[in-house]
Amino acid sequence: MGRNCGVSTHVVADLQHGLVLTAAVRPEIVLIDLKRSSPDLTNCIPRSVKFDPAREVLFAIPENSAPSPSEAIARGRCESLARPISPAILKRKIWLTLAQIGPVADAEPAEPFVFHGMIGSSNALLEVFSRILRVAPHFDTLLVSGETGTGKELTALAIHNHSRLSGGPLVVCNCAAVVDTLFESELFGHVRGAFTGANQDKRGIAEVAENGTLFLDEVGEIPLSVQPKLLRFLQNREVQRVGSSRAREISVQVIAATHRDLRVLVSEGRFREDLYYRLAPICIKLPRLVDRREDLPLLCAHFLKRLAARYGKPEARLGSRAWALLQRYDWPGNVRELENVLSYAALMTTTGIIDVGDFPDWFCGGTEAPPTDPAALLSLDELGRRHAEHVLAHVGGNRAQAARILGISRATLYRLLPA
Repeated sequence: MGRNCGVSTHVVADLQHGLVLTAAVRPEIVLIDLKRSSPDLTNCIPRSVKFDPAREVLFAIPENSAPSPSEAIARGRCESLARPISPAILKRKIWLTLAQIGPVADAEPAEPFVFHGMIGSSNALLEVFSRILRVAPHFDTLLVSGETGTGKELTALAIHNHSRLSGGPLVVCNCAAVVDTLFESELFGHVRGAFTGANQDKRGIAEVAENGTLFLDEVGEIPLSVQPKLLRFLQNREVQRVGSSRAREISVQVIAATHRDLRVLVSEGRFREDLYYRLAPICIKLPRLVDRREDLPLLCAHFLKRLAARYGKPEARLGSRAWALLQRYDWPGNVRELENVLSYAALMTTTGIIDVGDFPDWFCGGTEAPPTDPAALLSLDELGRRHAEHVLAHVGGNRAQAARILGISRATLYRLLPA
């Protein structure tokens, strides 16, 4: 119907997918075919129209359904159509509804299942999208948790863009990259003369984020000495620069993110319990890639298209052996690791068809042969650097996690592998 009549149509199999698609595409009409096993009408209608109160909703209702259509209609803007429905009647009804709304927009609909850079159609990811849409307009402080590479920064961006302060800045503080002794100054700023080297007043990241959103990435890395001051800031939304006796109240939303279980850190005495509860009145947990393998085709297609433009090469395709390897792998670095693996393969392929030989050796389970020439033997420093590079690649570039695996401090890792 859509192509012949000039109407763009989208079809999904269940309510959850339909709600996400409705939020992304914003159609003029939503047609819901309710079967006896579907959720009841009173729950469906408010969720279907919440993204746009002016949206028209048509229901195809089974005979002898409960609750009655009149009860459902009273709870939302909709009209019921008794099944079975002839295609001619349905077509006429849609056109009459469109005529009442006005001309159909010429703009192309948004790409379905792409939500602020997050891509997928799995139930696990669609539930994340739904939670973001529910909490973003109302939150003051919330926590995003998930393993490295699951998309915590993209989630923060989506929450900010749907929040009441979306017109303000989104300011990122990578807590894992800040030197412990400078953390308070980095977060809250300082006045001239507060310490050696403080030659002028400086605004902290919290002040820069005023009237917007402060994103504390890897909040579990904040040193214990600074945690009481962060707690006071979250309670009062007041900024006091280092060396100053004056505090100033600011309007700012706070999103914290971590790949760690903060409750474990609390039990180990490395994170304040009161700070944890202040950070996590709302928590959005991101699924691992291994828990949403059905999203692999969408993600691979997206990355390969983007990589072709980046490298100025024809878009590569995955061969059957390469695809089988991607499906078997457990992806400890999640989506970020997938992008890194595909980036390497897209650069290495010479045929346009990615095979297993185009993947990095460590990904295929291979290792480089040890050098046999005594002149080629590596020094301990070089061996350490190469091993650190290997671990860093394996965790998708997350230096904090790589340092923990290697058993060294972040400062030591930065000396081994300067940015």
